[in-house]
Amino acid sequence: MIALYLASGSPRRRELLTQIGVPFTALGADIDETPLTDESPAAYVERLARGKAQAGYAALSAEQSAGPACVLGADTAVVLDGRILGKPQDQAEAQAMLLGLAGREHEVLTAIALLDGQRCESRVVRSLVRFRPIDQAEASAYWASGEPNDKAGGYGIQGLGAVFVSGLNGSYSAVVGLPLCETCELLGHFGIPCWQTLIARSAPY
Repeated sequence: MIALYLASGSPRRRELLTQIGVPFTALGADIDETPLTDESPAAYVERLARGKAQAGYAALSAEQSAGPACVLGADTAVVLDGRILGKPQDQAEAQAMLLGLAGREHEVLTAIALLDGQRCESRVVRSLVRFRPIDQAEASAYWASGEPNDKAGGYGIQGLGAVFVSGLNGSYSAVVGLPLCETCELLGHFGIPCWQTLIARSAPY
């Protein structure tokens, strides 16, 4: 059996991978996330997803882990008017992001990359999210909740931020951080089936 490692510290990605019944081990993969000059948002998220998979695999190899293994990397970017909105550094930036997204449609790009040491395959998934109008008081209240702190674009669609979303065209799980349809497909290319833990739980003794 091929061991799967998730090169991400995101609890949301861990929850999503668990949701589709895939056993995995989480590991750290710190890389420089600074965009390159003239790099498109799609190229940016794909480069980071591949970079995280490579960093995770390198860390795994250094531990001399036995047996075949694959490392999954992922990255998500919120894009407004062609500009990547990262994680807000403070309240002022978080509220500026939220009010900038208010009443408008923006892109969410999520890339995944899977590496087994010999080959690396990646996908970029594009979703469109529309926000309803938001006023300053609501933006302040949302910041006070603590949710925007570590979220790309300053909001979490899977949490309190869902109240701002008036429309979604694309993959909900991709907006959260891991496109499950594409992830399952990619895992299959490397011989890793989904639903493993679900099937094991339902199997008769």
